[in-house]
Amino acid sequence: MSDLLWADAHGVDLVLFSESYLQGHSYRQSLVEGRALSLDSPAFLSILEKLAPTKATAVIGCFERRGEAVFNSAVVIEAGVLRGTYAKAYPIESGCAPGTDFPVWSRAGRTFGINICNDTNYPDAADRLVAQGADLICCPINMVLRPLKAEIWREESLEHMRSCARRTKRWYMCCDAVGAVDEGPDRWFGYGCTAIIAPDGSVIGQAVEGVEDVVMADLP
Repeated sequence: MSDLLWADAHGVDLVLFSESYLQGHSYRQSLVEGRALSLDSPAFLSILEKLAPTKATAVIGCFERRGEAVFNSAVVIEAGVLRGTYAKAYPIESGCAPGTDFPVWSRAGRTFGINICNDTNYPDAADRLVAQGADLICCPINMVLRPLKAEIWREESLEHMRSCARRTKRWYMCCDAVGAVDEGPDRWFGYGCTAIIAPDGSVIGQAVEGVEDVVMADLP
């Protein structure tokens, strides 16, 4: 809640959080299923209640449970109201089912949709949003990986997002997790690829590498 209150104080309309921000990311099925949360559960309804005083529209990554199925989702919340959900169409997390819907929303005169991390490797995921008039694509990602792989993707993550923006000719916002985490016997690490990218691929703002940071921009 403190992050959204900060956003309100700075006049931010739309706030993007990282993939599985709410419970923490994992590729292990047991952890994913244990963390998954139903959106009509008392725990999630309590989150909505706490966010009621906030004004900014928030896109928050989470593991979502729907009956027996689990999805890697992003919820769209405004003033404590759940405005909708997008489920990752191309999940690589064990136990996650693929989403099939590509909703869009509007805020401050812009239409936006969501692609989550691996979705950006599949052009149709963005094209479905563009076809509905989206001029901004929000990308919650989580590039916390084994150290060697994290180093490989240290620059590739941003270049990939720039390529997506140029191909679609749309604005991109990507928010990445950052820092170290223990995943089973391994210690994983993420440099943090959080950025705002213009339709021509130019980087309007980028987070400081390796630390928690905020990127803001007024889109024309």
